[in-house]
Amino acid sequence: MAQPVRKAVFPVAGLGTRFLPATKIIPKEMIPVVDKPVIQYAVEEALAAGIEHFIFVTSDGKESIAAHFAEHAELEKTLKARGKATELSLVQAATLPSGSVHTVLQPEPLGLGHAVWCAREFVGDEPFAVLLPDDMVLSKTPCLKQLIDAHADVGGHVVAVEDVPSEKTNRYGILDVLSETGRLAKAKGLVEKPAPDVAPSTLAIIGRYVLDASVFRALDNHTRGAGGEIQLTDALNSTLADQSFHGLRFEGARYDCGNQVGFVEANVAFALSNPEMSEKLKPLLRALLNHH
Repeated sequence: MAQPVRKAVFPVAGLGTRFLPATKIIPKEMIPVVDKPVIQYAVEEALAAGIEHFIFVTSDGKESIAAHFAEHAELEKTLKARGKATELSLVQAATLPSGSVHTVLQPEPLGLGHAVWCAREFVGDEPFAVLLPDDMVLSKTPCLKQLIDAHADVGGHVVAVEDVPSEKTNRYGILDVLSETGRLAKAKGLVEKPAPDVAPSTLAIIGRYVLDASVFRALDNHTRGAGGEIQLTDALNSTLADQSFHGLRFEGARYDCGNQVGFVEANVAFALSNPEMSEKLKPLLRALLNHH
């Protein structure tokens, strides 16, 4: 039986250059989608999946990310004194238990593999999750919980995957599929950002992973891959002689907040998922579409 997954790594060291000037001072992960920062959605997904320790791999100037999840006693005291019970509950809901938040600096932007490697001392020798906040998933069952449930059955590495158009394989890590059982695809290898004519499939990894700690030993080599970066997919490939690797076709819709169009799409989708807001928003969207 697989070990329980208690720790999650959030790589949040990027500069968010696609969103300048908004990200000149404010970390991209702190920009709200509807009414919560992007990072809070990822943390809430992890909480709902049973995660107990939250490891933020960050960079200078992004201290507000961890601070957002710390207790704000003065604010809570003021809200309580003013009888603002609803606002108080929202603040408390965004507060993680003392001792559950850990931060580690990624000194250079050397790739996702390097960001994950930076968290090795906090993770130790147990399976762990990785969540990329830019990928927001709207689903009945939290995407990470779906992965953890699958991992409990098959162990090894389990990642969230979805089929992408063949012309977009060069944007993703792509699975070389060995066999498929239901929503699980067993892979014999991975290729990072392959050109469409050489991609082994169109099954792409999105920003949710449950990984065996053996990946840290592979990342210790600091091998540079595509784009001159330390690629997580390369490290995972080097562990496949000893670890199984599965891609889970998750239930839900994924929105890529790493670009402006995807960010706007996520705002609309998450707003429409709120019944009260949806009824007010639908006629406004129709009016905007008719106007343009």
